[in-house]
Amino acid sequence: ANELRQLVDTANAPIFGIDVNGNVNEWNNKTAEITGFSKEEAFDKPLVSTFIVPKLRQSVQEVLDNALRGKGTSNYELEFRTKSNEIRYLLVNA
Repeated sequence: ANELRQLVDTANAPIFGIDVNGNVNEWNNKTAEITGFSKEEAFDKPLVSTFIVPKLRQSVQEVLDNALRGKGTSNYELEFRTKSNEIRYLLVNA
């Protein structure tokens, strides 16, 4: 378990996750670096309303809802809002 935790935390790619309520429950070091939000700042926050730009919130919520139902989406572009209110584009698989 410790090896997996270290792999996720130190991966050279952003890895983030949500629970069934849409709240952040995974946020690795690369995600923190890209967004400017630490793991502690992100944890338990609603991913969509906190970190996704308003114009994409509905479509991102649909992608996440589908993923939670087992229907994956490949190469979906997210626009994350950073702590300094910049936009970062992330290509994700859900």
